[in-house]
Amino acid sequence: MTDRRREPGSRQLATMIDAARVFAGITAESIAQSGAALTLPQLRVLVLASLAEPLNATAVAAALEVHLSSASRICDRLVRGGLLARRDRPDDRRHLELTLTEEGERVLADITAHRKRVFSRILRRIDPADRALLTDALGPFIDAATEYDNRRSLMP
Repeated sequence: MTDRRREPGSRQLATMIDAARVFAGITAESIAQSGAALTLPQLRVLVLASLAEPLNATAVAAALEVHLSSASRICDRLVRGGLLARRDRPDDRRHLELTLTEEGERVLADITAHRKRVFSRILRRIDPADRALLTDALGPFIDAATEYDNRRSLMP
């Protein structure tokens, strides 16, 4: 039996949906201003490639929850676009490793810088006490979303 006190209310859900819309809009605008013709899944692959762990198409497929062939096509497009490099892994030549190119790093940096500028502009419009409340409230949300974020490797 579900504990009804732990179920989110409709206002809480509506607020989260509205916030998601704002975040998605800022991300889309950031991608557009970077000059890179990226899809959201492609951006997610670039973020994965920016992490310390070795990346291959199998890991991409798992993170995006898509078939290996779909992940391979996404990676192929990023390689052709000069944003990812593909090479044999030094420890196992049977497996390929995907890494960011300098252009891929630049695109990610541009997207992140744009997002920071937009969020800074929005946060300046909020009273400092309310900003502190927002930060304190988002902490538990981020902690609760860790499982989702770890499975999906979302935005930086």
